[in-house]
Amino acid sequence: MTSFVAHTAVDCRDAYALSAWWKQVLGYVDLEDDPNLPGHEECMIRDPETGHRLLFIEVPEAKATKNRLHLDLRPRAGSRDDEVERVVGLGAVVVADRRGIHGPGTGWVVLADPEGNEFCVLRSEAEPADA
Repeated sequence: MTSFVAHTAVDCRDAYALSAWWKQVLGYVDLEDDPNLPGHEECMIRDPETGHRLLFIEVPEAKATKNRLHLDLRPRAGSRDDEVERVVGLGAVVVADRRGIHGPGTGWVVLADPEGNEFCVLRSEAEPADA
């Protein structure tokens, strides 16, 4: 017997605002039968292509230290650098720039969402073939 991941949960201070921000980043949508509204303490969003779900849950404490678990994002189209620029334009903050860490055309960028949760942007699947 094994288990499967039902969804990925993210602790936050404002579930509605953070779920709305991540919908812009990922192209996720609200669940058809459970739309997210301001004031909701739990907000679920899902990928319309894969069905993966993220659940944002309000907690009283602010984020205090580095994440022990994080999301690695890969652009569906375009380049890593284009995606970093787009996500920073949406309000992400660069935490660490690891581009070129293993030579030209390698690496990733560590960013933080508006509540300080870290995530990484990797190269697109098309990029390694171009290097």
